[in-house]
Amino acid sequence: MQTVVSALTAAAVMSFLLSTAAWSDDVSKEAKRSADARYKAAVKAANSDYKIASAKCRQLTDNAKDVCIQGAKANQIKAKAEAKAARKSTSAKVDAQETARMANYKVAKEKCDALSGNAKDACIENAKAAFQQ
Repeated sequence: MQTVVSALTAAAVMSFLLSTAAWSDDVSKEAKRSADARYKAAVKAANSDYKIASAKCRQLTDNAKDVCIQGAKANQIKAKAEAKAARKSTSAKVDAQETARMANYKVAKEKCDALSGNAKDACIENAKAAFQQ
């Protein structure tokens, strides 16, 4: 009798564990689908924001236009990197921070193009120091 009770108990526990594992798998699949949908929406928004910002930049001239476009690109790159990081692991978050730092450096460097001579050199050195290039 004890063997039958033990077998039934083991079967019940095994059934519970299998159903929990299946439920957990469904939950993780749904979480992945949800994360993917949020990622796609964020990328779409980043691309849309870039198009709007770059259209505004086209009204400018010379270096102001270049700085504006570089800033719009930087914002797009940062938004996409943040979306990827939100979808991925911690290492992706570190990559997103590095990507944002590089984008900000490019904007700072572009601003230096309006200068010349020693002022430009100093500006570039400051940008490198600020963004650890």
